[in-house]
Amino acid sequence: MRGVGLGISALVLIAAVTVALWPLKNGPVQERATREPSGLNADRDREALAHRRGALLDEIVFLRETDMGRVTGLIESGSHQLFSQGISSPTVVNRLRDSVYADVDLAFGTSSELTLNPAGPELADGSLNPFALPEIREALNWLIDRRHVAEELYGGLAVPRTLPLSTAFPDYARLAEVARELELRYAHDPERARAAIDAGMHELGASRQEGRWTWRGEPVRLRLLIRTEDERRRVGDYLANLLQDEGFEVERRYRTAEEASRLWIATDPAAGHWHLYTGAWISIVIQRDQADNFSFYYTPRGRAEPLWQAYRPTPEFDALAERLSRRDYRHWEERQEMMARALELALENASRVWLVDQLNASARAANVEVAADLAGGVSGSALWPYTLRYTDRLGGRMVVGLPGLLGEPWNPVAGSNWAFDRMITRATQDPMVLPDPYTGLYHPQRITRAEVAVAQGVPVEHTLDWLTVTREARIAVPDEAWVDWDALHGRFITVGEAHPEGLEARTRVRVHYDADLFDRRWHDGSWLTPADFVLPWILDFERASDASPLFDPAHLATFEAFRGHFRGWRIVSTDPLVIEIYSDQIFPDAESIVAARAPGPLPWHVLMLGILGERRGELAFSSNKADRQRVDWLSLVAGPSLPALARLLEQARASSELPYTLALGEWLTPGERERRFDALAAWHQAFGHFWVGSGPYRLHSVHPVEGSVVLRRFEGFRDPADRWLGLSKAPIPELVLDGPLVVEAGDNTVREAAAFRLLVTVEGQPYPEAALQEVNYLLFDGQGALAKRGEALSLGDGEWRVRLDAETLAALGSGANSLELAVTSRWVALPAFASHVFATVPHGGEVP
Repeated sequence: MRGVGLGISALVLIAAVTVALWPLKNGPVQERATREPSGLNADRDREALAHRRGALLDEIVFLRETDMGRVTGLIESGSHQLFSQGISSPTVVNRLRDSVYADVDLAFGTSSELTLNPAGPELADGSLNPFALPEIREALNWLIDRRHVAEELYGGLAVPRTLPLSTAFPDYARLAEVARELELRYAHDPERARAAIDAGMHELGASRQEGRWTWRGEPVRLRLLIRTEDERRRVGDYLANLLQDEGFEVERRYRTAEEASRLWIATDPAAGHWHLYTGAWISIVIQRDQADNFSFYYTPRGRAEPLWQAYRPTPEFDALAERLSRRDYRHWEERQEMMARALELALENASRVWLVDQLNASARAANVEVAADLAGGVSGSALWPYTLRYTDRLGGRMVVGLPGLLGEPWNPVAGSNWAFDRMITRATQDPMVLPDPYTGLYHPQRITRAEVAVAQGVPVEHTLDWLTVTREARIAVPDEAWVDWDALHGRFITVGEAHPEGLEARTRVRVHYDADLFDRRWHDGSWLTPADFVLPWILDFERASDASPLFDPAHLATFEAFRGHFRGWRIVSTDPLVIEIYSDQIFPDAESIVAARAPGPLPWHVLMLGILGERRGELAFSSNKADRQRVDWLSLVAGPSLPALARLLEQARASSELPYTLALGEWLTPGERERRFDALAAWHQAFGHFWVGSGPYRLHSVHPVEGSVVLRRFEGFRDPADRWLGLSKAPIPELVLDGPLVVEAGDNTVREAAAFRLLVTVEGQPYPEAALQEVNYLLFDGQGALAKRGEALSLGDGEWRVRLDAETLAALGSGANSLELAVTSRWVALPAFASHVFATVPHGGEVP
């Protein structure tokens, strides 16, 4: 985590690169985390596991493998044991399921969409961009048949998605009624789409001649960027055909991830290099609260790239998105009203047209076990480095296949955002908290406890018992807390200086770190110290200040969003480390508040080399600044950065002065500067790179040309190897809904007209009633309108019933109806759904 509150986004571009679970105190979530791991049944193996520290494997080799058709064969031959990328080919998935040597883990956090260019309407080359008009963007929602995309183009390994909310995450179930109404409003309707497109094109001054659109005497040509590596190629061709049928000329530009990103991300959209892009996103963790999505996907605050800066949401939508990102609401009901309105405005804005949520599979050998995140799969799992193992032995070497690696330079400030690079680097890091792969709730890793104070009336709850939540009438920020940074003079600015009138906050988080935190080492042998927490915070402020040589405009959007809610922080104690952070931003779960606020360390001596390189105009942390300054984008592991870093290291060892010495001096131990740089020099001499972490694996070697990376177990990692094995398997509810296919309606003397039975199991066993949060139903009539909603009745563990009385059935009239059930579990954050279609006929009538 970079500094205070500027953590890494949960949304990652894929290979290029988003019903309330209210708390159960000390309940099944805790119990599930401590259950006995599977495998290793022999006494000898149990004893070995009990004494093992750190990683469960000795070595992991990552190899580039782009041909998904080879996956099953490579696992069966024993050359590979794991493929962490999401596999969406039904043929490959079925082949894996049929193999006795392989198994799969499913993930639900990948989504596909159409990214639209909103620039114009006249582009730099003088051509027309129809998608500058929101009404034409909106029309694509009616033009596209999402069910066809899900069932035919994705072979059934996807579900239709209309909204900027994942259908697999809690907010979708919480807003089920609103979601269903909007899905019906924007259902496939090609006639309505054509009418909207015609009206918009005429508004732009275009005319249709012989069925083809022209503008200023020239055909209206659309450039469609189509990704080639997966099902998006078929999606792009499908869309191109639809647009051609509507009278547009379509240029199909087939591109790989890297080739496409040079256009849709790297160029000014007004240049007109593209109009539509077949995009996809992956959430690497379960997002329990998706209120950020509107700001991220539809406003310039989302990212610094030119495309986002071209977004022009309406004032109402922009203000609402910004308030939701800050969680600026007084109570839960207001939050839900704001979310519902934002969903409407997002569909009208339609900078993105959502298509499907994908079901992706990661492949592994049958004797391999790993905690795969239900959103991000293995590649997105925070727990994969702590749980990946062979079930029949300890240690050993494992080969992991990835479709890409070393896609962009690695640095911990603004380095690679490729999902598979991030997977590898995650194994080398030791975060302060770790997200549960099945609930999204955070567990402490380097934190003993946390105390969260929130203002009265702020809707925050907690589930786990490692933190407490209190409510206070007034939360005053101490005068001595740091709230800003003076880049000109290199000093902290306190709240007392910046706000002599006083400053208040909506939240205060007091984080108590492990007592032995500073007895732990970085991979190069250096001891952790408070300076590792302080310098990342300074760096965030330096990069946002135009008075600093580190100033980077690409950092401003993220930083300003942070500054909008940040109210200060202070180090209360260093033995043990206790830090207080003040902010106006909230999340529904207090665990998420701590995760977002708790500062984490980065090795200050490695950061210092990057800082020196940027100050001297040799390197840059971000791609944006590297391009502007025409210097190398900093990589700690490969390329031309390495000799530059080696020179900077020798200069730092020889110098008695370093940047920010005055600010850091209090937090450095005597002789630490010399010891740190000596250790880093020895590390570089031994391994040839500068990537230093503190996680269960260390980066042993990097081979860019061969396309491989090698990790080895870090012997100095002191945690028990089995600490997280209780979270190796997801207890997903399995639903079977049964009931009558034909129901007589109209006789109100019938006391109970229809009953439907729902079975909820996990691995063939009844799902405990105490582990289920809610079992709700929605009844829709033949027109798709909501007729009734309610709660199912429990009949004991694993069995539920829905009764529909005669009055309700009579109101449905004759025809087909749908009963849909949504089940939310305390063990798994993803809601499970089941539906049953039945017909109502008049009393005494027959099925037509």
